[in-house]
Amino acid sequence: MTLAARLSAIDTRIADAAQRAGRRPEDITRIVVTKFHPASLVRELHALGVTEVGENRQQELTAKREELDELDLTWHFIGQAQTNKAGAIRRAADAVHSVDRPKLADSLERAATDDRLLDVLVQVNLTDDRGRGGASPAEAEELAEHVLGLHTLRLRGVMAVAPLDEEPAAAFARLHDVATRIRTIAPEATWISAGMTGDFEAAIDAGATHLRIGSAITGPRPD
Repeated sequence: MTLAARLSAIDTRIADAAQRAGRRPEDITRIVVTKFHPASLVRELHALGVTEVGENRQQELTAKREELDELDLTWHFIGQAQTNKAGAIRRAADAVHSVDRPKLADSLERAATDDRLLDVLVQVNLTDDRGRGGASPAEAEELAEHVLGLHTLRLRGVMAVAPLDEEPAAAFARLHDVATRIRTIAPEATWISAGMTGDFEAAIDAGATHLRIGSAITGPRPD
């Protein structure tokens, strides 16, 4: 199957899932994750109409953005972020989905060099493993309040990855509850970044606004 065919197939599934959930497909943003793929693939995707792309690693994000800076693309950083790379992430990303602790938020704030606002999402850990990235559901509101107190970060909403040992629908329902609570203190924080190749339809049903889809569109990652 060609790249164009894979992209079309995913968009059809997104539209069908949105219809089943009583939602409008145009209210859902499809982010194509291009981890480990060359910049040339991003260029091909752009030619097919893709404008939202995601990267998990700062080095790839920085390199691809520099190489493709002339293209009209929105770059989403979706991987775990180290505070010592906050400056590089801030320079390359339009949105950071993985703000999981106040220290990282503070580092992104200090890295600002102008008045540009950086869109950020609070990452929520939907597992019982404290070692996983993300604030617990109970801590997410406190982290959101911390972000709201920073001048150059714009809180957009929440992000999470569904646990491997649980039905995605149940996990995404919990994320939806967290998102609802955060909107009581930040009504404009309407993004719910949830759903990947294997579970994006369940995420749509639970209200996801941003999907992070990789291999179903890009094909297998290069060796």
